[in-house]
Amino acid sequence: MSLSDTDVAVSIVVPVRNEAENIVPLITEIAAALDGRFAYEIIYVNDGSTDATADRLGAAMKERANLRQLRHEKSSGQSAAVRSGVRAARGAIVATLDGDGQNNPAFLPDLIAAIENGGERTGLAAGQRVGRKDTGFKKLQSRVANAVRNAILKDGTRDTGCGLKAFRREVFLMMPYFDGLHRFLPALMRREGYEIAYVDVIDRPRHSGVSNYGFFDRLWIGIMDLFGVWWLIRRKRPTPVAIEVK
Repeated sequence: MSLSDTDVAVSIVVPVRNEAENIVPLITEIAAALDGRFAYEIIYVNDGSTDATADRLGAAMKERANLRQLRHEKSSGQSAAVRSGVRAARGAIVATLDGDGQNNPAFLPDLIAAIENGGERTGLAAGQRVGRKDTGFKKLQSRVANAVRNAILKDGTRDTGCGLKAFRREVFLMMPYFDGLHRFLPALMRREGYEIAYVDVIDRPRHSGVSNYGFFDRLWIGIMDLFGVWWLIRRKRPTPVAIEVK
């Protein structure tokens, strides 16, 4: 029997593309971190995989009633996959992590608790990686990109590339959608007047395979996104308080 909408408090969204070998180990770790602590569901968004990802998920779904799979007929990118998962989510709180095993699910409870305990104005709990296991060149790319982004957007976040995040579903769905949205969540949350909680998380090597999603895969698109978000922040005006007159 699957969970009903009222049974789910937290939805875990995992975007994947060609991650067949990482499916079962990661689901096992998510369950170990959350079973008995939260009423939760796991939503895998299969972003046009051409390997055995769908088969591995189908087999796992027979073992876990709270596991769901969404499928994109063709790959649409990580932001689109995250958005599909959030739109389908039944929990008021959504947590995300990458599907390659590099994000440790053991930190999910801390992220969820940061949202639950942060009050109504805490919209996002962002994982901040320490001891990163990427190559030196990739870490350099990330440092430069984070420094440029922070200088322009002033979002106060040292690491927006970490897939470990938790946020309020309704707030996420208020955001203007564009490809690359998940990289700019802190700035957009602040734009909407929400606070951000930060949780240090320990990075680790991916279980197997190679990276299918990357930061600023196309540099020009990344630059355009950066200045697009800057424009959105500049154009933001205070939301008026509307009171219905009886």
